[in-house]
Amino acid sequence: MQKFLNWLEKILTPLAKVIGENKYLIAIRDGFLISTPLLIVGSFFLLLANFPIPNWSNMISPILGKNWESLMSVPASASFDVMAILAVVGIAYSLGRQLEIDAIQSGALALVSFFILTPYTTMFTPENSTQVYEVTSLPLKWMGSSGLFLGMIIALVSTRIFAAVIHRGWTIKMPEGVPPTVVKSFEALIPSFVVVTIMFVINWLVSLTSMGNLQDVIFKFLQTPLLSLGNTLGAMIVAYLFLHFFWFFGINGSSVVGAVFNPVLRALSVENMQAFKDGHEIPNIITGQFQDMFATFGGGGSTLSLIIVMVIFCKSQRVKKLSQLSLVPSIFGINEPIIFGLPIVLNPIILIPFALVPTINIIISYFAMDWGIVPYTNGIQLPWTVPPIISGFLVSGWQASVLQALLIVLGMVIYYPFIKVLDDQYLREEKEAEELETEEIDFDTFDFDEI
Repeated sequence: MQKFLNWLEKILTPLAKVIGENKYLIAIRDGFLISTPLLIVGSFFLLLANFPIPNWSNMISPILGKNWESLMSVPASASFDVMAILAVVGIAYSLGRQLEIDAIQSGALALVSFFILTPYTTMFTPENSTQVYEVTSLPLKWMGSSGLFLGMIIALVSTRIFAAVIHRGWTIKMPEGVPPTVVKSFEALIPSFVVVTIMFVINWLVSLTSMGNLQDVIFKFLQTPLLSLGNTLGAMIVAYLFLHFFWFFGINGSSVVGAVFNPVLRALSVENMQAFKDGHEIPNIITGQFQDMFATFGGGGSTLSLIIVMVIFCKSQRVKKLSQLSLVPSIFGINEPIIFGLPIVLNPIILIPFALVPTINIIISYFAMDWGIVPYTNGIQLPWTVPPIISGFLVSGWQASVLQALLIVLGMVIYYPFIKVLDDQYLREEKEAEELETEEIDFDTFDFDEI
């Protein structure tokens, strides 16, 4: 067993290091953080407009007026409908900082590059007419989730080209005494011209094809297949098995796996939110909310179930005190105290339930939604720190709260035999330590000749 664990650690640790230190994955991960608070705020207003209790709209209408739901949806639209723009700026800014170039200029240049490759037309059908017109405009279709993958690619590519030109010294040098802001502006002139020219040529070449623009190409041949693959039970299970194996070796599996998987989940969440906002049928089971609210409770490994078992059933002082310290943070999704304190890291006794409980949660939740027992998640962005039961109610109704409670109890049942083995082991160690401390030397029977 130990040889297998050593071999697995030797394989996974370098892989996690490569992924965790990859500048482009870090840029994607950190770049999305610029939009996260805005999406949460927009979701708050959307939640108020569609709060899941009976007669909510009738109760609020006399106070805010008949069209209050539409007004409440405006902040949500202002954030979700321009999600790709926020991602482009954030990702390019993050990568620019890592490449030690002007981060603000990187974000602005990436945004311009994104607009160059985006068609400035929208198909419009007037009311009571069947005639379709092509209207010159900035299409919100490509500013939201549909343009997200092209936005990520362009942010990375444009910033990398921008940095390469600067690092080669192909810049305008200004004399000493010129204000730093002016120096930076002229320094970015030639690199910006190179990037814009390259994007123009790409757009021109794609316009010669039957697809017409790069947005359609990326959406059809990259984004749609990736979303279809990510929106499967198998993909979710594989991702979470890797996530928990990384945690087992003390590596933040959420960061490593999330750097690759979270952009797909975010796009699927936005699709659900848009359908929910428009009153259409919600399309996706697997989303960011499905991951945050149903796969794990209390952090990686769904350790809230483990901690409750520890509080109720365990007898060793080590386990009881640790569980008491860890319970409140775990309710809010923070489980580092239990990961490193129990520990779960490199603990083969806990590895099986640590990986098994989230996997079972995913499978049961998936089929509960697929069979119509629990509604699909509505796409509303909640902080991952929202406690279970409350989070389920807000993203999927009371049925989800019941499901969360049942999954926590099921997790307790699975964790119980494993933590009891560990608890008994700690009890024996504590008893042996206590005996050593209380054992007294009897000098009457002590044989000094043996020394």
